[in-house]
Amino acid sequence: MTKRFFFIIAFMALAIPAIPQTVFTHPWQGKKVAYLGDSITDPRNSGSKKKYWGFLQDWLDITPFVYGISGRQWNDIPNQADKLHQEHGDDVDAIIIFCGTNDFNSSVPVGEWYTESYEQVYAARGGQVKSLQTRKMRKPIMADSTYRGRINKALNHVKKLYPTKQIVLLTPLHRGYFGPNDKNVQPTEAYQNKCGEYVDAYVQSLKEAGNLWAVPVIDWNATSGLYPLLDEHLQYFAKPDTDQLHPNDKGHERMARTLFYQLLSLPATF
Repeated sequence: MTKRFFFIIAFMALAIPAIPQTVFTHPWQGKKVAYLGDSITDPRNSGSKKKYWGFLQDWLDITPFVYGISGRQWNDIPNQADKLHQEHGDDVDAIIIFCGTNDFNSSVPVGEWYTESYEQVYAARGGQVKSLQTRKMRKPIMADSTYRGRINKALNHVKKLYPTKQIVLLTPLHRGYFGPNDKNVQPTEAYQNKCGEYVDAYVQSLKEAGNLWAVPVIDWNATSGLYPLLDEHLQYFAKPDTDQLHPNDKGHERMARTLFYQLLSLPATF
């Protein structure tokens, strides 16, 4: 019985025509991608020789337009988007925004997403004639004074500037110690900032922003695996003693490998 079974399988295999091989082309092949953000994206930052977007350039054949600037926060994202538009116009396929860690360090209040008020609006249901009704409504807060207000303001601006483009958000990485000199000392994420917030609140807000603004969020905070609070993970950062914040080449490669697979699940263009 066993021999007969294997004979049948072998016969069927011979009877099936060969399937022609096809070359797989991924959705990001040859695309032009803009990167907005802070020092981890900034090509001038000395923490690493090659950034995550450089690895993606090699692996995915992406042309990078890099506008991240060291020290910048979410209130600078509209400026970076404007510069992108001035220099490249509509000739960009996707925009990746990686920002937020400096907002936490600068103790920008997290704030709220909306203001709420009672307004009158026409509504009808069940075949009734429409009538003016009083209902509570919400409006997004557009303000640089809070973290969520900054995100609202930035995404409102970028989505209006590039309504047909893919926009992807990346959550901030875990924060280790950073202290290059006595005038710039940043504790690890184990400590609250001056607002009494842990970095988790800033990461969570970005996740929420994806739903509020209909943009995909890639949670680098979780998926990159980089955890500078452990000595064993300092091999991924610029200087084990004074810079556990900026990834080195090895850290950027690990970030890029994670982003590589995540991006393949998303369309680069529409």
